[in-house]
Amino acid sequence: MILAEIVPLITSPMGIFLTVMAIILLAPLLLNRIKIPHVIGLIIAGVCVGPYGFNLLGRDMSFEVFGKVGLLYLMFLAGIEIDMYHLKKNIRRGLIFGLYTFFVPVIMGCLGGVYLLGLDWLTASMLAAMLAAHTLLAYPIVSRFGLTKNPAVVIAIAGTIFAVLGSLIMLASVVGIEKAGEFDFILVGRLLLRVLGVCGVITYVYPRVTRWFFKHFNDGIMQFVYVLVMVFTAAELAELGGIEGVFGAFFAALVLNRYIPGRSPLMSRIEFVGNAIFIPYFLIGVGMLIDVKLITRGWNTLYVTAVMCAVAMAAKWVAAWLAQLTFGMKSLERSILYQLSNAHTAVALAVVMIGFQMGLFSQSILNGTVLMILVTCTVSSIGTSRAAAKLKVLTIQKPENVGSKSAGKEPLRTLIPVVNPAGASELVNLALMMNDGRKERNKIYALHVRNDNSLSSRSVGQNSLDTARRIGSIMDVDIRTIERFDLNFVTGLLNTIAERDINEVVIGLHRRSNVIDSFFGEKLTQLIKATYKMIVISRCFIPINTIRRIVVSVPDKAQYETGFTHWVRSIGNLTRQLGCRVVFCATEETAKYIKAVLRTGGYEIRQEYIVFNDWDDFVLLANKIKDDDLLVVVNARRTSVSFNSAMDTLPEFLRKYFAGNNLLVIFPEQFGQKTLSPAITDALSADVETLPIPLWLKVRHAYLDFIHHRRRKRKSGKSPDLNL
Repeated sequence: MILAEIVPLITSPMGIFLTVMAIILLAPLLLNRIKIPHVIGLIIAGVCVGPYGFNLLGRDMSFEVFGKVGLLYLMFLAGIEIDMYHLKKNIRRGLIFGLYTFFVPVIMGCLGGVYLLGLDWLTASMLAAMLAAHTLLAYPIVSRFGLTKNPAVVIAIAGTIFAVLGSLIMLASVVGIEKAGEFDFILVGRLLLRVLGVCGVITYVYPRVTRWFFKHFNDGIMQFVYVLVMVFTAAELAELGGIEGVFGAFFAALVLNRYIPGRSPLMSRIEFVGNAIFIPYFLIGVGMLIDVKLITRGWNTLYVTAVMCAVAMAAKWVAAWLAQLTFGMKSLERSILYQLSNAHTAVALAVVMIGFQMGLFSQSILNGTVLMILVTCTVSSIGTSRAAAKLKVLTIQKPENVGSKSAGKEPLRTLIPVVNPAGASELVNLALMMNDGRKERNKIYALHVRNDNSLSSRSVGQNSLDTARRIGSIMDVDIRTIERFDLNFVTGLLNTIAERDINEVVIGLHRRSNVIDSFFGEKLTQLIKATYKMIVISRCFIPINTIRRIVVSVPDKAQYETGFTHWVRSIGNLTRQLGCRVVFCATEETAKYIKAVLRTGGYEIRQEYIVFNDWDDFVLLANKIKDDDLLVVVNARRTSVSFNSAMDTLPEFLRKYFAGNNLLVIFPEQFGQKTLSPAITDALSADVETLPIPLWLKVRHAYLDFIHHRRRKRKSGKSPDLNL
């Protein structure tokens, strides 16, 4: 091209990086005006500035490094954003789709290679292995639309791993046959053993090391670097085992998923760096591989390209159609499934380069593969963008989703009193995880109250508020800070609650300063008595994202309190963010209401229920709560419906038996006029399975029944009946 001869090649490191950053900034802005997705826009930009375009940039080592990193990061993000509950729920369907999206392209690829391209069966098998694997190139599109938890998206992600793994095994088999002259079972067996070995090492080592690191190092930058080290270590382990690195990165993401909540500063940093640098670099690098001039190099290249594109896209569509028939999916979900699995990039390039170097593939197939990448990436990006937009509209308009918001029509206003910078970080993270994430309606305030004008007091207050504001900005949440000069802490807090019409207060548990100090302390006791708003009192000894289980103790008649729905949804949000299991200890009647609230709110979380009928059952929890558990105690104010006299001894009991446990004490909103929404009332009519009673609790009940029975016998002068 004439322009390519006039414009000099940029070779300086600063110039290369500046050009790439300018492309990342301008390409989406310009191409979005003509409705081209930003993914394909970056690929087109790579074509233009690459060696086969205007030759502004050469594909040097920086694109090799960042391109590989970007691909690994793309698969890591796909795994880290998966809701593990939905993945486990759809793992069987993901496996079935993985079989479809692997075997259908293999069969069609072999037949097309032999009968349409004139290849022998061995070469056609390698071509089929290339067509079977695909890349989740359009995943950032569904992520921006907030559809990462959609079953079709989860199935596509799970199916991708099975398809890539199957493609690698088939590639190893073909290479073994080519070198040894026959199928080598030992080679394939070794590959499977290496896969199991890599998975075993990551599964066993990563959770233990991650929990230790997060407990001892709370710095956000160090945690981010640690996650990167673990991801690329997994990718390197996979490649050392003869597996594609994307498999290791994805599997590491599934293991680390549990420790990186969706609404956390760490997750925000991971998404920001990936979407701003690594993934765009990878997409531009893909575009630089594409030589559009190949189209003019004879009809043979065009014919090979047309056959490969037709077979590849048709095979993926048939696989998605079979999945639709098998799972009873809608056509729009099938379209999402098809478009996500339609793009071919890294694995296809790796396979075709191996085949070309071995002499199995001709120059025409190499050129056809590059053009196939351009076509499939374009179709996948545009198709995913259109289908995701339609699916988002249908998801919002579903009756159950509309009804699930019925209890949350009133905006939520959360107040977080911060005393020092160290406690501010923990409280803000907890409040954001318990929040439902509706930024446009919910408001979060950070408050620091002081009663003197000393320089040290103002400095501590400003640092605390700056910490809260910084955490909010990292997570793209507007936290409004308030510095208040008032008579005392409680007065300033109550005045702010009244002025801002606060719904809930998230506050830390004070540290006892002397022996006679009470468990809640004088300030919290005054606050609880002075307001009926929901108060969440927190004391966590370990980072909230390392919690393994949440155990919630619920008093009898808690469902009749004004704030019942609010605190149940808050626990549901927290459980969903942590990806852990929640155990509700409540009476059978109260448990029905808890299930109804979670069902109408769409909380698909791992939930268990244990029947607790009296205070003696709560006492037994002291031996059941572990160091990695979070005990949530739902309390009640005096004269409220769910209050009982045993709650007077609760503070002393918590101090004595739960001194070393992570703890949340919730005082729900009480004495208001709110009632349960019609959706929750309707859900109560649904069949509720019998709640399981653990063996230790059955023994406890039997023992109490025996004691009561024996006492009655003694009073009546009769001998006790030992037949229980």
